[in-house]
Amino acid sequence: MSELTGLFVLKPESVTDITFVAKVDSSNLLRKPAMKWLKGKWLDLGSKAGKHLQFKESYDRNTKIYTYEMSIIKVVDGDAGGYRCEVTSKDKCDSCTFEVSVGDAGEDAGDLDFSALLKKREKKQQQVKEEVDVWEILKEARPCDYEKIAFEYGITDLRGMLKRLKKMKKVEPKKSDAFLRKMDSAYSVDKGKRIQLSVEVTDPNAQVKWLKNGQEIKPSAKYVFESVGNKRTLTINKCNLSDDAAYECVVGEEKSFTEVFVKEPPVTITKLLDDVHTVVGEKVEFEVEVSEEGASVKWMKDGVELNRETAGSKYRFKKDGKRHILIINEATKEDIGKYYAFTNGGESQAELEVEGTLEVLQSIADLTVKAAEQAVFKCEVSDEKVTGKWFKDGVEVQPSDRIKMTHIGRTHKLTIDDVKQSDAGDYTFVPDGYALSLSAKLNFLDPPKIHLDTSGTGNKNTITVVAGNKLRLDVEITGEPAPTVCWMKGDTVAEAEGRVRVETRKTLSSFVIEGAEKEDEGHYSITVTNPAGEDKAELFIKIVDVPNPPENVKCTSVGEDSAIITWDPPAFDGGVPIKGYLMERKKVGSARWTKLNFDVYESTTYDAKKMIEGVLYEMRVFAVNGIGISQPSANSKPFMPIAPTSEPTRLTVDDVTDTTCALKWRPPEKIGAGGIDGYIIEYCKEGSHIDNISLKVFVGSDGSLDCCSPSSDLTRPSGDDWVQANEEPVSKNQYRVKGLPVGEKMLFRVVAVNIAGRSPPATLGQAVTIREIMEHPKIRLPRQLRTKLIVRVGEKVNLVIPFQGKPRPIVTWFKDGALLEDNTVGTRTSDKDTILFIRTAERSHSGKYTLSVQIENMSDSADIHIQVVEKPGPPIDVHVTEVWGFNVALEWKPPKDDGNCEIIGYTIQKADMKTKEWFLVYEHNRRPSCTVSDLVMGNEYSFRVYSENICGLSDEPGRSKNTAIITKTGNEIPAERCPLSSPKFTAPLVDRSVVAGYSAAISCAVRGFPKPKIVWMKNNMIIGEDPKYLMQNKQGVLTLNIRKPSLFDGGRYSCRAINDLGQDEVECKLEVRGMLQFPCPPPMSSSYMPAFHSCEDECHISDIP
Repeated sequence: MSELTGLFVLKPESVTDITFVAKVDSSNLLRKPAMKWLKGKWLDLGSKAGKHLQFKESYDRNTKIYTYEMSIIKVVDGDAGGYRCEVTSKDKCDSCTFEVSVGDAGEDAGDLDFSALLKKREKKQQQVKEEVDVWEILKEARPCDYEKIAFEYGITDLRGMLKRLKKMKKVEPKKSDAFLRKMDSAYSVDKGKRIQLSVEVTDPNAQVKWLKNGQEIKPSAKYVFESVGNKRTLTINKCNLSDDAAYECVVGEEKSFTEVFVKEPPVTITKLLDDVHTVVGEKVEFEVEVSEEGASVKWMKDGVELNRETAGSKYRFKKDGKRHILIINEATKEDIGKYYAFTNGGESQAELEVEGTLEVLQSIADLTVKAAEQAVFKCEVSDEKVTGKWFKDGVEVQPSDRIKMTHIGRTHKLTIDDVKQSDAGDYTFVPDGYALSLSAKLNFLDPPKIHLDTSGTGNKNTITVVAGNKLRLDVEITGEPAPTVCWMKGDTVAEAEGRVRVETRKTLSSFVIEGAEKEDEGHYSITVTNPAGEDKAELFIKIVDVPNPPENVKCTSVGEDSAIITWDPPAFDGGVPIKGYLMERKKVGSARWTKLNFDVYESTTYDAKKMIEGVLYEMRVFAVNGIGISQPSANSKPFMPIAPTSEPTRLTVDDVTDTTCALKWRPPEKIGAGGIDGYIIEYCKEGSHIDNISLKVFVGSDGSLDCCSPSSDLTRPSGDDWVQANEEPVSKNQYRVKGLPVGEKMLFRVVAVNIAGRSPPATLGQAVTIREIMEHPKIRLPRQLRTKLIVRVGEKVNLVIPFQGKPRPIVTWFKDGALLEDNTVGTRTSDKDTILFIRTAERSHSGKYTLSVQIENMSDSADIHIQVVEKPGPPIDVHVTEVWGFNVALEWKPPKDDGNCEIIGYTIQKADMKTKEWFLVYEHNRRPSCTVSDLVMGNEYSFRVYSENICGLSDEPGRSKNTAIITKTGNEIPAERCPLSSPKFTAPLVDRSVVAGYSAAISCAVRGFPKPKIVWMKNNMIIGEDPKYLMQNKQGVLTLNIRKPSLFDGGRYSCRAINDLGQDEVECKLEVRGMLQFPCPPPMSSSYMPAFHSCEDECHISDIP
């Protein structure tokens, strides 16, 4: 249970009346308090509410006081005893006890005192109880019944009762069957400590239950159960007042009882009271700190207890955890004395002194003065005799030549002449004998001043910073009060954070640039202001850096072991003049650079020497200024020290037209390691050039080139200019020069170009006359158009047919001998070819197309056969001609429309009239008739036939006009249909050529009755059970399948049919090719062959993939 906290305003007192009142102050509570009325130690009277016990609760909103009432109706002797009321609110708790005594009614009670009658009857009952010895009853009772018996017989001192019972009990306890050792009758433990309750049981495997006030305890961090052998232990950790209870250990039907008493430790004072000195009307607080939260503290003044009833509104009591505070709202002279704080473990005292008040007529005021001015602090109090002291920043002010202090009547003055900055501060006047002080502040005004020293920076107020370095410019600033500093770049105010920032202290402002950049260059200003004035300074920050790399590094010319390198100066010199350049070179593919100069080279043109001919090099250049060396430039394009190639060879004219001339040549004989970048073609009119002149080249002192003849200077005529035909060098060894004048005689020459420059020219030996050359017309018909071109209806036709002839021939198209005038057939002709195109082919486009090209009286022509095909129509007149056994004979006529191409076969399907489902019988049947076998007896069949050409099956089938019913009679073949005959082949074997590795088959058809015996032979040798061969006989169609034939399987194959009436034989030649030369026709297996009765004939030879 929590400690007492003094929440009660009014506590119930021990009276003999029947109504009890308790009041609780809730002004300092966060929530509504909870009230419990208890009798004895544990009995909660709230559960007994009824006619005998009544409870009432009310609340006063003005005083925030709760009033609780308990009424006992018709008091009886059993109501006598000790009572307790507890009030709790969150972590706060308070309780009090009171007694109820019930006595005899007096003689003056009157006739209306019904309680006298009640007491009289109870008296008689009490007389019966007096005859019973309560202690004998308690000795024989179980501990769990002690409280009930005590309540019944009015025993309130339970602890005393337990002590007396303990003395009365015999030393020898009653022997128990379940327990070897029980718990003692009572235990005591200090609050917050741990206690262990243990028993010893007879059975080591016995299970025990632990009860607290009759309720079973569950294991937890607070309650720990242990079982070791016969010993059972309950450990209660961190005991508090709620653990003060009765405990039981139950084994089966037997129990062991005990009671635990929790003792509270004494509360000590950890922080003592302090003496207080104050003036009349001030608020006073006495504070004490105790060792336990919620502890009860009693306050006294001069031996008189201070509580809420006696204190009234003058004193207030405050509790905050372990802190207890006594508050006096307005101190008076009567409050002078000693104050005490008591706990059950200690006490503390303090003394309160209260002085009279001094009225301030005029207080001192804050002053703001400038240097050398006078400052006067003045105040006025009500008592002329009061003296006092002046203090500056807590230090007493001493008079001097500049500082004077005066006291005239009620006025006190402090005068400071020739004010200095050190005089600024807080000034206080303290009257002697009074707890009073008057304070004011002296503010010193000093105009702001910027102390900027740029003497070591060269130009006045110019600061030079190397890019990437840190600039920290510390500027000393004076002024009082401390001036406000503002740094600006142009119109932009510098921020207090970031790479460019301002750091300001009391007398120092620092402008910082972290890692200076080119963008930081510019004009900056600093302005300082305070109420006394303003000062401003301007400066220029210049950012210098290493220069940018040089640009456009390139090789302008090469020699056998040298090269001329040029470059452009860097776009930015870093703010410092360029001193010169450093060059490096390396071989292409290498990572090692070689320095070419160690001293700075001032020019932008450099002659690199001592290089290896035929090796690719790269160059890079560094710029140097007073700050340092730039990054390297971009690498130059690879160049190779090498001399030009020799002249091209075998320059000839390939073709001449009226405005163009096509030239061909061969590469130079001597090319060298530099290779050839291309060729330059030049031309001029005959007679405008100079031939056979030997030139000597002289190098002047200034590096210029002079060309002259051996004997005299050379003067070239104005017409001797060769015209360059191509802007960029061509890589091919041929070129057509265009735009030449008709009929003129032109000279041509070709120059090879590589990285070293131009080679000597290769010139034609004689001039070329620009005119058209006659060439016979000729059509170059593509190979695929030399045979018939088959196109499906709806497809696109696009035929490109090249031709030749000069001048450009006249192209004419004909169809079937007539001039082509069909609008759906388009033609387009260029200088070299003609195109025939049909966007959507129709059958009317089929025919022979003739192309004719003509130049004057010379001509050439070519024929192109186009056949436009589509799917055929259905067969007609499909009917069943005969039914015998399980066989049906079908016949039909070819379709009226064959799709403009040959019919290559028919597909036959059958359907049972019951299911109406169609099933395939034959595919690629070539004849307009067939025999359908293996039909089901008793069923009726219908048939349909599709015709087939190279475009596929017809869209609609031809359906049989009649049906075939398979009767249940015998299935023997009528003798009149197949009379006796010797074997005769109706379809012979045909010579074939097949591809090695692809399975093939040869087939033939035979008839004869009785059914003949079939013998297959290769090169007159009977083919036995060789797994390479598969022989089949289906309705008279004989097939020999050869699995993946090789070159050794070629030869002559024969088939012999024998019966009793004779024999017949056919043979063919089979050629096996090593590789496929031309596409083969679609493969066809024996399953595609129509089924025939042995009396019919048919033959097919096909390849099987």
